Order: sequence, then C-alpha cells, then structure tokens
Amino acid sequence: MPEITTSLPLLGLVALLAYLLGAVPFGVVMARLFGLGDLRRIGSGNIGATNVLRTGNKLAAFLTLILDAGKGGFAVLIAGALVGKDAAQVAGLAAFLGHIYPVYLGFRGGKGVATFLGTLLALDWRVGLAACATWLVTAAALRYSSLSALMAAALSTLWIIVFARGDLFFLIVILTVLIYVRHAANIARLRAGTEPRIGRKKD
Repeated sequence: MPEITTSLPLLGLVALLAYLLGAVPFGVVMARLFGLGDLRRIGSGNIGATNVLRTGNKLAAFLTLILDAGKGGFAVLIAGALVGKDAAQVAGLAAFLGHIYPVYLGFRGGKGVATFLGTLLALDWRVGLAACATWLVTAAALRYSSLSALMAAALSTLWIIVFARGDLFFLIVILTVLIYVRHAANIARLRAGTEPRIGRKKD
C-alpha cells in the first residue's frame, strides 16, 4: 500500500472537493442543453455517454464523454500538483465515486467508465492509453460497450505492472471492482446473449 504523507484533514478536503466535481452529471446536463429530454428516461436510463449516444446526438455524446473523463483527470492533476501523489489517488477515487453515486441525483449515477479512463490518463498516461486501446480494440472487434469497459478495467492491472506503476495497484483494483459491480446487469445480459451491441438505440 502506498505511503500516506499528506495530513488526513487535507486528504479529506481533497476527497470532498473531488467527489463534488465527480458528481456533476454531465450527461444529464448535455441532454438538457441539447433539448434531448431527461436522460434518465431514455434508453437504459444511464447518465453516461453511451446512453446519450442512444438519443442519436453524437455531439452531445462526445461532449459527455470528454467531460466525464475530464472531471476524473482534472481532479487527479490538480490534487497532484497542489498537494501530492497520495492526494492525487484520493482525488481519483473520490471523483469516480462521485460519478457513480452523485449526491445531486440521489446517489444514482453512471457506471464510471469514462471517469475511470480519464483518471488513469492523469495518473499515468501510458497506463491510460493502454486501457483506452483495450476498450477500442474490444469495441471494434465485438461491438459491446459494456464488455469493452470490463476488459479495459480488468486489464488495467496488467498495464500498471507492465509500466511499473505498482503504487497504483490498490486504487486500480478498487476502481475495477466498482466497475464490475456497476456492470452487474450488463454481465448478466452478456451471459444470456441479450446485451445490445454498439449502435443500437434501445438497451
């Protein structure tokens, strides 16, 4: 486990601010800005970019993807620059928890994939790029967004070993477990052969 060198009160403040940033539901915001209606009543009801794409508005989906990834990355970079490496990891975890359990939406949020990837890119761009490539290759080959996310998360532990970032191991394992928990319904549909492929508007 990485050594903690920052005071606990300061880490608590970092966690709170990162959580509040992560909890901003950019998918819901983009859907409203583009006049797409309440995203929670569209498709799967998820607040992430994949569900925004089901509305047919690619720009709104792209902006949601960038902003959801960006809030994780921003939290990590700011905390790392102003406080330190341990604070950066705390900020990444807190922003991720904010996205999947947002206080603004009654703690019912997204599945965290974009925020996860943005956090990885900020913690180590090599690990982040490898995870993004894993998602893209899986998506191109099999056309399942959920399976791509599960593969990217699962293999992220391999990438931190390849790039000698063992200090990130515990954080990545926690984030990966949370992603699998949030994808429980998708895993069940994948096993049953009923999971929709990328490009379909109905979940």
